[in-house]
Amino acid sequence: MDKLSEWQTRVDLAACYQLCALYGWADGIYTHISAAVPGEPGHYLINAFGLCFDEVTASNLVKVDSAGNAIGAIPAPVNQSGFRLHAAVHKARPDAACVMHLHHPAGIAVGMQRDGLLPLSPYALRFYGELAYHDYEGIAMTLNEQARLVDHLGNRPAMLMRNHGSLTVGRTIAEAFVLMETLDRACDVQLRAQAAGVPLVQPPAAMCATAHAQLVGDGSPEGVLEWPSLLRRLDAASPLYRT
Repeated sequence: MDKLSEWQTRVDLAACYQLCALYGWADGIYTHISAAVPGEPGHYLINAFGLCFDEVTASNLVKVDSAGNAIGAIPAPVNQSGFRLHAAVHKARPDAACVMHLHHPAGIAVGMQRDGLLPLSPYALRFYGELAYHDYEGIAMTLNEQARLVDHLGNRPAMLMRNHGSLTVGRTIAEAFVLMETLDRACDVQLRAQAAGVPLVQPPAAMCATAHAQLVGDGSPEGVLEWPSLLRRLDAASPLYRT
């Protein structure tokens, strides 16, 4: 195990929590962001149950195994129901260095709509043809629902969980956050456009596919350029996440 790599993951994950709080995406203590511990297969970092996002720091993140059991000298409570979703995605997706699940209003509102996210903006076109959907099945996530959820997700980078919230999967913590920011903006723009009550223009399918390919580029992890600027913003607002 590389202690420096784990600490850097802790710092980045704490930053992700704090950025979500800064963006107004927190839902009290009831949503979670998880990250795989480098060099420790089957071990993950997640927030202690009971902490709000703006209370999460690098040192108070909890290391857990795939069953949600805390690892280390200082036991801490973990939301077992919440972690089941994360555990299922991490297990099914070897590329899932980070899994974000939020209850942000724009994502919930668009997920309620029968047609889901429409190709109305460049933000939405980032997910053109690769946004997953999963129907609401209540709060407790059973083993059967875990199987259905990961089947619906497949190899896609993001999902709208109907009547519930949204989920992104990143090869890095930065990628998961930037994908969530893009998805949130896509949903917000759609809701604003629909609120005007006028007919909406959608680009032709061929143009949507072209734009999506341009936005994805060579397929490298997203967020590489954005993450340092996001950390600078966070350092100016609330640098305690590093402790």
